Amino acid sequence: MSNLRRRWLLAGATLVAVTGLVIVARQPRRQAPASTPVAMPVRPQVIEAVSALGQLEPAGDVRRLAAPSSGMAGPPRVLQLLVSEGERVSAGQVLAIFDNATTLRAERSVLLARIDNLNTRIRLRQRETQRYRTLVRIGVTSNSDMENREIALLTLQGELREARASLTKLDADLASSTLRAPIQGQVLRIHARVGERPGDKGLLELGDSDRMQATIEVYESDIDRVRLGQSVRLTSENGGFDGELKGRVERINPQVRQREVLSTDPTGDADARIVEVQVSLDPADARRVRNLTGLKVIARLGV
Repeated sequence: MSNLRRRWLLAGATLVAVTGLVIVARQPRRQAPASTPVAMPVRPQVIEAVSALGQLEPAGDVRRLAAPSSGMAGPPRVLQLLVSEGERVSAGQVLAIFDNATTLRAERSVLLARIDNLNTRIRLRQRETQRYRTLVRIGVTSNSDMENREIALLTLQGELREARASLTKLDADLASSTLRAPIQGQVLRIHARVGERPGDKGLLELGDSDRMQATIEVYESDIDRVRLGQSVRLTSENGGFDGELKGRVERINPQVRQREVLSTDPTGDADARIVEVQVSLDPADARRVRNLTGLKVIARLGV
């Protein structure tokens, strides 16, 4: 092969190689496929259980029954106390009798006698007045005599009305001298005994304990973990009942205040700020503790 031919072949091969490199360089680069992000599992927020102290109390009415007022002398003394703490009573049952009952009954007897006397005098005066009206018509006596007797009759009739009004008031006072239960319930606490005058707290407290609840005091720092309907388990701090009581959060008081259940706690925690939470008990558990009003409990609020 001649030198000239070899040179042309070499030049042609070089041109082909350069052309191929240019074509490859001008082609768009393929991007690597983007990696799909892996979704991390979202862990639910773990809410820690809350523990708090509280006490059992009736879910129904609690009545504080006072003694009747005796004016400037203050309330009368307790003459008879017919119930004891923890006793269950029915509506209308006599709970106590006060010492003003004896005096009031004596006054009532005197007043009834006065009313009978006035009725008799009025009947006699009416007959006498009628007779004088007849004498005036026939001219035997003057009008002034008849008018005097009519005035006397009106006076007696006025005294009778006053006596009857006094009797009505006396009967009301006499009814107040006997304390009756306004509702069916349980005697929770007695504040005055026989011979004592009830003070500002009244004579006794009566509660409808057929339904029971627990009032617990949750620290203000824990209240954000309490919600309505939350399950609650209650145990007795001092063994007042066996096992646990079940319930649910019924109400969360909107006011933050100083605690009461441990207001005499010697640990120095008595000034803690709390929120009062009411827990309704399951009916079966409520019946178990309906005679344990005021019992201190430990509550654990679940999640």
